[in-house]
Amino acid sequence: MVQDKHSLRRLAAALTAALLIAGCATSRVPSEPPTSSPSAQPSPQPLPFPTAPPQPPAVHENRLSPATGSLVTQARVQVARGDLPAASSTLDRALRIEPNNPLLWIELGKLRLVESDAHQAEICGRKALALASGDRRAQSQAGRLLADALRAQQRNQEAREVEKQPFMN
Repeated sequence: MVQDKHSLRRLAAALTAALLIAGCATSRVPSEPPTSSPSAQPSPQPLPFPTAPPQPPAVHENRLSPATGSLVTQARVQVARGDLPAASSTLDRALRIEPNNPLLWIELGKLRLVESDAHQAEICGRKALALASGDRRAQSQAGRLLADALRAQQRNQEAREVEKQPFMN
């Protein structure tokens, strides 16, 4: 009896595979439309020209996904309650979802400033700035974070240099 069950299963699997293969093999090639005479050639069509010059690609604006947006909101509530370790953990979760989103690095950097860890805030600001290429708003926010982190480390001249950068305007 056991041998029959195994045989039936193998047979069913083989039939399923055969049906799948047969289904793929029945696709048809479209036939060419009939021509009025064997020597008739289709007239060449001119290539279309664009009516307007191509536009440069739109500036990419970074946004938070619904999941990470919810986590950022949760982290802000945790900061407001004074639960900085929980906020840090929440932002770490968000960064696992979107590690290349500069907005999340900016949020983490702001949290590090609140925690009085200016060195880590500087690292987050530099990471956000590197990821924010093409997004002037995110670049400006990352630059502001970086300048604030540098000032917190008494590196005022470097902070002023960051603030002179074109993305800060």
